[in-house]
Amino acid sequence: MDNQEKSRQRVEWSFLITLLVIVSLAFAVLIEPFFGAIVWGVVVAVLFRPVYKGLLGFMPGRINLAAGVTLILILLLVVVPAILLGMALAQEAASLYIRVQEGEIDFGDVFEAFEQSLPQWMQVQLAAYGYSDFASIRAEIEQSISAILEFLVTRSLSVGQGAFQFLLSLGVMMYLTFFLLRDGRALAERIEQIVPLGMKNRRILREKFLIVIRATIKGSLIIAIIQGSLGGLVFWALDIRGALLWAVMMGVFSLIPAIGTGFVWVPVALYLFITGDVWQAVVLVLCGVFVISMVDNLVRPTLVGRDTRMPDYVVLISTLGGLQLFGINGIVIGPLVAALFIALWSIFSDMQQGEGEPEKAIE
Repeated sequence: MDNQEKSRQRVEWSFLITLLVIVSLAFAVLIEPFFGAIVWGVVVAVLFRPVYKGLLGFMPGRINLAAGVTLILILLLVVVPAILLGMALAQEAASLYIRVQEGEIDFGDVFEAFEQSLPQWMQVQLAAYGYSDFASIRAEIEQSISAILEFLVTRSLSVGQGAFQFLLSLGVMMYLTFFLLRDGRALAERIEQIVPLGMKNRRILREKFLIVIRATIKGSLIIAIIQGSLGGLVFWALDIRGALLWAVMMGVFSLIPAIGTGFVWVPVALYLFITGDVWQAVVLVLCGVFVISMVDNLVRPTLVGRDTRMPDYVVLISTLGGLQLFGINGIVIGPLVAALFIALWSIFSDMQQGEGEPEKAIE
């Protein structure tokens, strides 16, 4: 091949790559409003693919019917309960917010009782560390609690006002899920063929992608549901108001390593102790330590397996970073990016040890 032909090919490749980047960026901007719907469509399709394959075993060759039945199951088991839970949560948050605003729930009395219950030596010690001004501390905590409740109420109202956008995103998610269930295998194989890696390394990336989704959703979210449900039942049995709200909050905090459900039930137990409900506080602490908090250690190895877990500090940082950048979608996106980061650097390290020969590193 002469130099002129090589030069022409370089120009063509440069033009093609430039055009590919521009069109890809334009496409990313185009689908950005439905980014969350696409993410959850992929997640739901991965999680329910075993159900789809099981149905396909009963109706061989009828891929559209199997995907349609799976979609109906997703609606009945996931979408409808989530919408009903969101509506109930919004009502409970609004009711609690109104009671706080009207003074029916007075945190001032609680903090005053807490201050009076402290022994003299502890008050002196707190004053030495600059925490003697309980009035300002109380005001800050009251303001934080009111801000959290106001945020929940305004978010629920904004969802209601954006009902059309919500329904549109839900429709996109379900539509995409249908085709990913039906054609997901062929699409995954096509993507793998594009990736310029050896077969084993492509398989590593694919398996890492599936493992993270399974560990994040099948593991973390199911455990969050279990812990939140158990916590809500305990709160309801102890006749603590807003049991549903507390249950959802425990479920959310259980997704974040090193924080967990204790971020919710410990302050509530202190509140009960200060206000004189000692037996309720003791029962809540016992249930929190030996029931709610033990779910993660007992259930996660069964659902996910110990070998699939990333280090807790990586999960914590990636989850918090994902939530900061992508909102609720970051629960999946954050750990997924972290897992792919680790996998790619592992592959790169294997290639380097193979002295730059990719195939040697993967055989």
